Amino acid sequence: MLVLVAPGQGAQTPGFLTPWLELPGAAARVAAWSDAIGLDLAHYGTQADADEIRDTSVAQPLLVAAGILSATALGEVTPGAVAGHSVGEITAATFAGVLDDTAALTLVRKRGLAMADAAAITETGMSALLGGDPEVSVAHLEKLGLTPANINGAGQIVAAGTLEQLAALNEDKPEGVRKVVPLKVAGAFHTRHMAPAVEALAKAAVELTPADPKIRYVSNRDGQSVATGAEILERLVGQVANPVRWDLCMETFKELGATALIEVSPGGTLVGLAKRALPGVKTLALKTPDDLDAARELIAEHGVA
Repeated sequence: MLVLVAPGQGAQTPGFLTPWLELPGAAARVAAWSDAIGLDLAHYGTQADADEIRDTSVAQPLLVAAGILSATALGEVTPGAVAGHSVGEITAATFAGVLDDTAALTLVRKRGLAMADAAAITETGMSALLGGDPEVSVAHLEKLGLTPANINGAGQIVAAGTLEQLAALNEDKPEGVRKVVPLKVAGAFHTRHMAPAVEALAKAAVELTPADPKIRYVSNRDGQSVATGAEILERLVGQVANPVRWDLCMETFKELGATALIEVSPGGTLVGLAKRALPGVKTLALKTPDDLDAARELIAEHGVA
């Protein structure tokens, strides 16, 4: 069984959209999305530097656009399940048919702006903890006033909080943690610091009419499959201020009998986690169109076309 997944914020790198825009029809499609949401996606995906695309209001729609473009390039494919990490959940909602492309880009644009506004209230950030025992690390983070915002499995937890709290973490790592790595994000996402964004996103969601998923949709909240579009949309709103449980999503993939996992552009992060947490599952990251042939071979072997 094939699982199709979409990465979250921090996966973006300067120029990563460039090769995807060379595909037939891609540039026109991105131009239409850009007009719809008032953001020049092609510029930010091809010419902007790392600081510019670190901006939450830019990074989030850029990632969703890239995910949709790269998934479309795969052709007709019906995976056994879809999921996304954080903002990637909106990308996954398009895979499942819950939101159309324009609705997804409109929602993620408002999400990014609302989260950027919330992040501006207090200087906050996120850092990944590599290694260590999850229970020990979570207890240590809470002692420092930090939130375990992403529990990713495969020995990785992401801490979120104020810059002062993160500085304290650098000086006082949990026992067994090898390294603390600052992430390319501009806020403490999936924590109480994002509460103002939940309210703004709830207002935006009222304007949408989600369809029920045509493909099994696995949620970040608890790793469970969600059967209705209304509940998926509700979870997308609330998830902004609640921890991502990617570890539970991967447990669900395992229980469903996943044999292959493809991560859409800019792939790599979730494939890395899957390689450690899902031994025996074949993985592929769609970094550029050069990866499409290998992805199609994997789909032919493990997917349901």
